[in-house]
Amino acid sequence: MKIVVIGGTGLIGSKLADRLGADGHEVLPASPSSGVNSVTGEGLDAALKGASVVVDVSNSPSFEDTAVLEFFRTSTGNLLAAEAAAGVGHHVALSVVGSERLPDSGYLRAKVAQEELIKDSGIPYTIVRATQFFEFVKGIAAGATEGDTVRLPSSLIQPLASDDVVAAVALAAAAAPLNGTTEVAGPEELHLDEFVRTGLAAEKDPREVVTDESVGYFGAHPQGRELLPGPDAHLAGTRFTEWLDRQR
Repeated sequence: MKIVVIGGTGLIGSKLADRLGADGHEVLPASPSSGVNSVTGEGLDAALKGASVVVDVSNSPSFEDTAVLEFFRTSTGNLLAAEAAAGVGHHVALSVVGSERLPDSGYLRAKVAQEELIKDSGIPYTIVRATQFFEFVKGIAAGATEGDTVRLPSSLIQPLASDDVVAAVALAAAAAPLNGTTEVAGPEELHLDEFVRTGLAAEKDPREVVTDESVGYFGAHPQGRELLPGPDAHLAGTRFTEWLDRQR
């Protein structure tokens, strides 16, 4: 069947397109660079013609509160309208575990708004909520660095490899719509500060990671288990230390 991957040239999208193609599907990786822009609507109608499934793994170029909300509202609204016109039977979206539990985060508020649009659209859907990716450890460190010091809270997270995210989204895309939400997470709970400390040490990065509970995370201040998945989540098998070993 034809599957259109919105955000198909990004970290998750490019891997997802390759995997779905290897599984025998007709895959169209769609992004502004390929002439398909979900924000402006450019190229959407042509891209979705004949599609059975649309998978949205796109992300906002800006995490500023107003900009990220506008991105997800506009992009998702345009996608759903184009899907309805094209007769697409399944909308799959990648979202974030714990989004509704941290309303202080503009990014997570935007993801909740995206999910609400999908649920209200009338198009059969599956929302795949994932925890933080191993690949973003350097980005988290960069955003929390002051001089030679990285300040992060000890909030619990359950990160996973992007390949495991791709596997979960590919499974959802090939299956019947859930008309609900599923979660995928890594196999172990880690403290955010220790996650980054371990990642930087593996890279021989000299920056010191200091535990600071006053520091936010995506604009929010998680106090405990807000970023952890529920009891029914699918737990991937790749541990962080195993993933680090593979990078080396």
